Amino acid sequence: MRPLYGVLAAMAVSLTGTRVSAVALPWFVLVTTGSATQTGLVAFCEMTPYVLVKAFTGPVVDRIGPRAVSWTTDLASAAAAAAVPLCHALHVLSLPLLLVLVALIGAARGPGDLAKEVMVPEAAERGRVPLERATGLSGVTERLASTVGPAAGGSLVALLGPLPGLVVNAGCFALGSLIIGLTLPRGMGHAAEEPPVPEGAGSAAAEGGGVGYWRRFGEGFTFLRGEPLLLTVIVMVGVTNLLDAAFTTVLMPVWAKESGNGPAALGLMGSAAGAAAACGSLVAALTGHRLPRRLVFFSGFLLAGAPRFLVLAAGAPMWAVLTVFAVGGFGGGFLNPVLGAVLFERVPRRMLGRVNALGDSLAWAGIPLGGLIAGAAVASVGLVPVLLVGGVAYFLTTNLTGLRPEWREMDAARGRTVPGPRAEREPGLGAAAAARTGSAGS
Repeated sequence: MRPLYGVLAAMAVSLTGTRVSAVALPWFVLVTTGSATQTGLVAFCEMTPYVLVKAFTGPVVDRIGPRAVSWTTDLASAAAAAAVPLCHALHVLSLPLLLVLVALIGAARGPGDLAKEVMVPEAAERGRVPLERATGLSGVTERLASTVGPAAGGSLVALLGPLPGLVVNAGCFALGSLIIGLTLPRGMGHAAEEPPVPEGAGSAAAEGGGVGYWRRFGEGFTFLRGEPLLLTVIVMVGVTNLLDAAFTTVLMPVWAKESGNGPAALGLMGSAAGAAAACGSLVAALTGHRLPRRLVFFSGFLLAGAPRFLVLAAGAPMWAVLTVFAVGGFGGGFLNPVLGAVLFERVPRRMLGRVNALGDSLAWAGIPLGGLIAGAAVASVGLVPVLLVGGVAYFLTTNLTGLRPEWREMDAARGRTVPGPRAEREPGLGAAAAARTGSAGS
């Protein structure tokens, strides 16, 4: 179990830092500029490089190994995150410089997140842990980070201002890099084995005895294109991720400011959702192999999606808001474990990095636009109409998509277990979260 614990610990600290920053950075921009549009612009400049770089680094992760990618990119993220409060302290932090720094954070964080996801199946295999349990524990880790991070971020911002939260973010990235470097077994996280290159495959593929970058990339794209269930998941989750990004990066901070609840409320809401989501993921880890995936998946989205938008639009008291976020968090805790188990079963191990990267990037493609669209919409028509439209769009997306026949395949490949470390690697032990949700329920 040590390899799995090492990967989960590294995920925990880096995700916690990211969640702290998710409270601190939008609040910093909102209170210093007073502009919802500029707040959305900062989110756009962080998530666009995240999605683009992650899409194209899948073959690189497969070639040089996720371990090296993880610790080096975490160090780069730490340096860029630390530069924000340093430049502010030196009175040189202009908006253009802030946009450049957050773009660097996003560009480094994408491959780092991907590399940790890629190591989950290998760690589970070494520890002889069933796939659904490993993905459930990964979901618990993510949701615990979504509990601790917002609470710490909200408290830091309320007591000391937003910049200490960015310092914590940098420290968490550095710690994640250290954990990967020191705790994982020496033979873990290396490059995926490729089949022999056929004669006449071309000099680009044959140089160095390996498969060329673009051929690797093309293989991942071809495989994904031939999987109707995965493509359906990606499209649906892509829309919900856009709506989630709009909600967390712009609509929640604007609501906190206009309602007078302040940044501490953001921490409470995130923590309520995160704690309940951790419980949901833990239940999924313990019982997920016995639950009907399709029913659990769409029930989780029904709880985790539209109600959050509608309760803020209704001007409900804080206790009602926290209740809705907690219930939604519990439902959202089942989503990524279900997706992870399905995707582990469908993607060959050697293609894990490239398929995971492509799936994630397509599913997350709308996230950079979420903040921009929400910021412009709030500036034009106000907060409440945008919340209502977002809630309706979320409800229709998750319910109408569920009528498609591809979803019946979700339960078709149940019962597979991770082979031991010496067993032959079979196709179908693949992408941990190629289309995982970005923030639903978190």
